[in-house]
Amino acid sequence: MVSDGLDPSWWNLSLSLGTEAIPPLLPELIAAALAILGAMAEALHARRVARVAHLAFGPRRRPAAWAVAAPVFRVLSLAALAWGFTTLILEPPTVHGQIELPDRQKRHILLLLDVSPSMRLKDAGPEGNQTRRRRAAELMESFFERVPISQALVSIVAFYNGAKPVVVDSRDLEVIRNILNDLPLEQAFPTGRTTLFTALEEAAAIAKPWNPKSALVVIVTDGDTVPAQGMPVLPASVRDVVIVGVGDPRVGSFIGGRQSRQDVSTLRSLAARLNGTYHDGNAKQIPTALLAEVIGVEESGIFERLTRRDYALIALGAGGLTLAGLPWLLHRFGTRWRPGVPSPERRPRPLVPDDA
Repeated sequence: MVSDGLDPSWWNLSLSLGTEAIPPLLPELIAAALAILGAMAEALHARRVARVAHLAFGPRRRPAAWAVAAPVFRVLSLAALAWGFTTLILEPPTVHGQIELPDRQKRHILLLLDVSPSMRLKDAGPEGNQTRRRRAAELMESFFERVPISQALVSIVAFYNGAKPVVVDSRDLEVIRNILNDLPLEQAFPTGRTTLFTALEEAAAIAKPWNPKSALVVIVTDGDTVPAQGMPVLPASVRDVVIVGVGDPRVGSFIGGRQSRQDVSTLRSLAARLNGTYHDGNAKQIPTALLAEVIGVEESGIFERLTRRDYALIALGAGGLTLAGLPWLLHRFGTRWRPGVPSPERRPRPLVPDDA
């Protein structure tokens, strides 16, 4: 490991030559030069092999059909090794850990978490044996595993009969897990009725200074009490809203002298009023396709995620494996000609017995 006081790129050739002095296509130029030298060497080698072809390949003076391409493989492997090594030398080393993104690239995930006493009712999950709060924690655990959390800042607002920000712009997943699973957040509020709109007002105040369309608001609630009027206006920084309902939507449970259940129709209406999306999280996780759509990051393929360093490592592996394996392949399968005296097991048996 390199301490923070030292430059981890001390070995980098770009520091000794200067960034401006290095041609932008230096790895490609070196690979091309080595490919030309390798082709010249292969041509000279082919002339020498041709002189003793009858000894190496027998009377036909020709190797196996695939072995004709061996010089091409060797030249390409040398070029791949040269390009890979040069690229790794010139590319900056990979930095593992948290990287501070520019302000224009920062994304925000604002979670509004219902912590009312009804969230302690045990009627959630595929089997109906989880509390609504526990189901909400599982849904958000899966959520954070599938979104690019390294490129996002997470804020959490807990709400009951009021709203309180718990954490703002955090990247520490352990802190977020602790909030979702262990903190008795309902104790921070006096007894009363759930007021979801106060959470939306608090979310609007937090998200107002953020860049336009840089925030995703996720509301996790059982939708027990949602007023019909007084919808707050979310700022331009909010890209999308996802409302996740927890709790049994069919059979309610009694609490505080009334029946509480997930109010699907109210949550759907609320999502429509916020121009967002509703998902019933009681039995199913949030779909990956929905996450990719609302988070604003399309799910890229494996080749789209590869960097120049990754391609350099692939080139080194392929080139080194080819150069190491070609001699053995040529020795074993380069020709069918096997000079010398055959072993006793391979000698043909006489047609007439010896005692005849």
